[in-house]
Amino acid sequence: MGRILIVDDERNLRRILAANLLQEHHIVSEAGGVTEAKAALAATQFDAVITDQKMPDGEGLEVLAFAHESDPALSVVVLTAFATVQLAVESMRRGAFDFIVKPFEPETVRAAMRRACEHTNLLRENGLLKLTVDRLEGSSEIYGESPAILALREMISRVAPTNATVLISGETGTGKELVARAIHKSSPRAQKPFLAINCAAFTETLLESELFGHEKGAFTGADRVRPGLFEAAHEGTLFLDEAGEMSPAAQAKLLRVLAEGKVLRLGSTKPRDVDTRVLVATHRDLADDMRRGTFRQDLYYRLAVVPITLPPLRARREDLPGLCALFCRQVAQELKVPQRGISAKAIEKLRRYDFPGNIRELRNLIERALILSTAKELGPEDFPLAPAQPVAPGVNNSYSWIDGMPESLALREFLDDVEKRLIQRALRSSDGVQAEAARRLQLSRSDLSYKLSKFEIRASKD
Repeated sequence: MGRILIVDDERNLRRILAANLLQEHHIVSEAGGVTEAKAALAATQFDAVITDQKMPDGEGLEVLAFAHESDPALSVVVLTAFATVQLAVESMRRGAFDFIVKPFEPETVRAAMRRACEHTNLLRENGLLKLTVDRLEGSSEIYGESPAILALREMISRVAPTNATVLISGETGTGKELVARAIHKSSPRAQKPFLAINCAAFTETLLESELFGHEKGAFTGADRVRPGLFEAAHEGTLFLDEAGEMSPAAQAKLLRVLAEGKVLRLGSTKPRDVDTRVLVATHRDLADDMRRGTFRQDLYYRLAVVPITLPPLRARREDLPGLCALFCRQVAQELKVPQRGISAKAIEKLRRYDFPGNIRELRNLIERALILSTAKELGPEDFPLAPAQPVAPGVNNSYSWIDGMPESLALREFLDDVEKRLIQRALRSSDGVQAEAARRLQLSRSDLSYKLSKFEIRASKD
């Protein structure tokens, strides 16, 4: 079933064609000539068009040209009573999907329009898939001309041809996985698998199983042998997102794989050779975690062979106009909504915003604006922005109390005392449940455990 436009100046023929196509439950619209057809194509997205060639106000080839200008994927079938080889060749040369001669058999038209709708949908799906893959993998999608982005592209071009492990750091939403995919795509491993895993999304046992695989019976629920991602990405690239959340046991096993090129499945005693390039990302300061003892020093130096730090969006505001234009095109195509530009006043409003969610937040803002706005151009009113520095309930963000403090104090002791009191308060308000306290403090469980030990705080519940 599809949405079909019938273009013919003969009203009775349009009705015959419509009745014929309605048998297959198509949604049918009619146009009495070239002018009406252009108006319909400009206002509605169709899956196929069937058009007469000779009409009082023009030719079907004009409809064909306008249809492809509006939507290159749209399939157009030309219908004519004056069949010539020259017309058939010209129609196909200009991109007609099919050519039908009057008089015609009803089933011939139904079959042609069925294929035309399927062809249009296939082209659109392929186009959307290509857009998605290009956005995920293409280094050209690391958009911008700011000095920071130019330096980033240069770094990618240098490190991609090597097998070096890369540590990609940066705030949430800055595009760490995009950089990892760009490195893979530009590397000699580009034709091999690129696999990604978020280390923070799994428990300790499940993460080890995902990375290294397991044998049957290795743990409860392991009812079959399963290779891990290191084996699945053999000769390709494995991207470890939020690697700072890995448990000490997983860190030790990862270090062994990097050092020896061998992986040991859970429940197995037989190592397996793997040739997998590892790219790592984190929003945490792994060097600081290493100094505090929550991240292995030897693993850190294995991972940070080539460190890449991504700039936050607020540090590259000159890229905002281009990013907005890029996202407006991408989102409009993906959501099948009218493509619109963004006004200078809206750009100026966005420039004054700090974007704590970085590129991801900008794209989400544009997506929401394109869905909700009815204006021909996105304006400042389409971007209801939160304060640049969100304030937690009950917290005084002015810090004016600092001016009343002594000019000389033991800063480390003072900060440790504040940190200890905040942790104790979070534990009290969460009835001693460490997971809830960590959530309220926006800490990882491993971070909270380290701080409980450091400040000798006893927690009643794990």
